[in-house]
Amino acid sequence: MFLTGGTMPSTEYRAYIIGSDGHFASFRAFVCDGDDEAITWAKQLAGEGHAVELWTRKRFILRLPDSDISSLPRIAIASGSSSF
Repeated sequence: MFLTGGTMPSTEYRAYIIGSDGHFASFRAFVCDGDDEAITWAKQLAGEGHAVELWTRKRFILRLPDSDISSLPRIAIASGSSSF
């Protein structure tokens, strides 16, 4: 379905925040031009230490697991001067 001018209509998505008990704790609603853009938004929420499920109406898109920042690899930064 196209709008006047040949553009696709935007779609409403919901990112459901999963609580530590495994149930929906809250959600954020937002509008995106497609699933790829919505997934990018949802990944930002999953980075806050809890799982997120992304839906549009009754269609499930994906579940992003919680991310524990302490489990992320650390980047060693050398002290002192260096030339690039």
